[in-house]
Amino acid sequence: MRIHILQHEKFEGPGYIEDWIRGKNHELTYTRFYENSELPASDGFDFLIIMGGSMSVNDEQRFPWLKQEKQFIKSAIENGKIVLGICLGAQLIASSLGKKVFPNLYKEIGWFEITLTPEAKGNKLFDFFPNETNVFHWHGDTFDLPDNATHIAASQGCRNQAFVYKDKVIGLQFHIEATESLLRSMAANGLDELVEDKYIQTEEQLLNGIRFCRQNNTLLKHLLNRLEEEFFKS
Repeated sequence: MRIHILQHEKFEGPGYIEDWIRGKNHELTYTRFYENSELPASDGFDFLIIMGGSMSVNDEQRFPWLKQEKQFIKSAIENGKIVLGICLGAQLIASSLGKKVFPNLYKEIGWFEITLTPEAKGNKLFDFFPNETNVFHWHGDTFDLPDNATHIAASQGCRNQAFVYKDKVIGLQFHIEATESLLRSMAANGLDELVEDKYIQTEEQLLNGIRFCRQNNTLLKHLLNRLEEEFFKS
């Protein structure tokens, strides 16, 4: 597979995703928006992965490339590409499909449990997922679900944690790609956000959660394997 990653922040890379890609010997290319905004042709990739970032999808005046990026994501979906969005990436998918992205009631930063919805139990991409699992979050915004999307997971602090759209497009509000080095990088660059609030943990609590990274990465491995199977079946 030819996999293209959209990365928004230098400190928020693909983590375990790159390990999986290298291990499978798939072709990997990047658009790193903090360096340049050049995007590939639609026939230049099979699988699009959209990473997180500290900006909002609504910050088009500050980051003019966001408008182009959303059009690119919409085109990838319409062209039947496999698409995975994480955190900001999930919000960008929702926005590209015409849905609102807006501040959540609470910021959610740290290790918090997500619970699968009843609709997720029969979904072929998520039927291996545990009913409840502790995952890493770092977001202030949320989104309305795209029309005809399957709602996959929720947390106490944020209802829309994951969705599947047309069997090939997945949005994850949480970070199961986080490795120890990625988590430390995100924490070091976001210390000013770690203020006392209902769903914001301390730096110490964040780093204590490193023990969950391997379990989270295993879940992501299975999910990426399912998406790979979908590609080779098509």
